[in-house]
Amino acid sequence: MIYSDRFAYTPADKTLANEPDCTDSDEIKGAVVGLIHAEAADEIDPGRVEKKLIKNLKWGARKNDTQRIVLHSFSHLAETKADADFTRNLLARASQRLVNAGYDIWQTPFGYFLDLDLQAPGRSTARIFASF
Repeated sequence: MIYSDRFAYTPADKTLANEPDCTDSDEIKGAVVGLIHAEAADEIDPGRVEKKLIKNLKWGARKNDTQRIVLHSFSHLAETKADADFTRNLLARASQRLVNAGYDIWQTPFGYFLDLDLQAPGRSTARIFASF
């Protein structure tokens, strides 16, 4: 996770043919950005993974005094990855649960490489890593 004063993106390269076309850019200010990667092993116990994901995102938001969270699938940089349908559904369920808990949620376009523009303050709570 990275707390960002400003996080902006523009879809650059579609990597999953079955995803809808997207050219919309967005900019979110004052948000925790969850750089989320689901591994193949996560498919064994999706409930545990979802629970820990939500818990960590809420914790990061509290530490940075924000109700704003961006969910960004980041699986293209890992050694193993879960099935795209699993990851898409995990993000959708997490998004809905966070909305139900009162958070403002954005989700970057799934199945795209994005041009990113990020401003993050230089403090320890602005960069958080969790693996589960």
